[in-house]
Amino acid sequence: MFRPLSIFIGTRYTRAKRRNHYISFISLTSLIGLALGVLAMIVVLSVMNGFQKEMSQRILGMVPHATLSAGKALADWRPVAEAAMRDKRVTGAAPFAELEGMLSFKGSMQPVQINGIDPEREKQVSIVGEHIVQGSLGDLRSGEFGVVIGEITARRFRLKIGDKLTLIVPEVSATASGITPRLQRLNVVGVFKVGAELDSSLALIHIDDASSILRLEPGQVQSVRIALKDLYQAPQVSKAIAAQLGDGYQASDWTRTQGSLFSAMKMEKTMIGLLLMLIIAVAAFNIIATLIMVVADKRADIAILRTLGATPARIMRVFMVQGTVIGSVGTLIGGVLGVIAALNISSWVALFERLTGTHVFSSDVYFVSNLPSDLQWADVALVCGAALLMSFLATLYPAWRAARTQPAEALRYE
Repeated sequence: MFRPLSIFIGTRYTRAKRRNHYISFISLTSLIGLALGVLAMIVVLSVMNGFQKEMSQRILGMVPHATLSAGKALADWRPVAEAAMRDKRVTGAAPFAELEGMLSFKGSMQPVQINGIDPEREKQVSIVGEHIVQGSLGDLRSGEFGVVIGEITARRFRLKIGDKLTLIVPEVSATASGITPRLQRLNVVGVFKVGAELDSSLALIHIDDASSILRLEPGQVQSVRIALKDLYQAPQVSKAIAAQLGDGYQASDWTRTQGSLFSAMKMEKTMIGLLLMLIIAVAAFNIIATLIMVVADKRADIAILRTLGATPARIMRVFMVQGTVIGSVGTLIGGVLGVIAALNISSWVALFERLTGTHVFSSDVYFVSNLPSDLQWADVALVCGAALLMSFLATLYPAWRAARTQPAEALRYE
């Protein structure tokens, strides 16, 4: 089989047993270091993707993907919902209202965001129904001023089903004080737990009760909430629907309320990826050291090849092939092990917890009770590509040094 001379000699140098065992050891550590770096980056990026996906499903499954409003109360929300549902990217629409206030119970107070919902249609636009731990959304009935609170709020106030608490809502008035508080008695009918900050800052009441607190006419709602197949398209989809509805309609989406959180998570992933890339860089420097010592060890061989007619460019390619082989093998091993680890790390951590009886991620402390992992092949390709590029760049200087070897000087003392 035909093989170019540079590839033949380069691969032979890679697998040959060298006289200097120290060089072989440095070469092996370079390969192992590169493999560990690739493995670590794939696993860490997959875990961070898992956390981001988990937080997206929990937080963005609770808050509106987008809302449509008219700048004033909607007398009939159904035409707006029907217009939104005609877009194939929309999966659900429901009446919605929101207000902010303070919850008070036996002298203790806590800020809260109150969402007015339609219990029958809420499952189309929210995951809250899947996370009710006490009571049910069906217990929210019009005119009864029932409330479903988060698990952290219930624990903080030591509330249980049937307890009553007070909602304090600021209201602009014509008096000298300007703002006067409004008080509304609420009855706890349910508790939800999604494992996020919303467990302490969100509460749900019936849409009719929310309209009453907001002093809207019977049947009027503040806005229409929509859910999307791809929540990252929320800004474009909601603006397009608002434009179709006509002048006066406005769109708001989750990027205005929760966008900073996910931007911070994305930046954190990027910074950790750059820091982990230093592991691969260290392995690449080891390749440089390995090839420099190989060049010194093979000076006589290089001189003989030069006298036989090998050009400096061909000599350079010989050592570039050797370094690239080390980098390719290390990247391949690290990539395979990283993919296997990323796909199984959740079950491995769960097995460790069962065998040791400990909880690495306690649901009482963390938002998640397991170690999530979401392997994305784009990350694998990026990591492996970066490792191969660094390995290739690491071969250039030693190969250039080898190409500059003078045959007469190298053979003088042989």
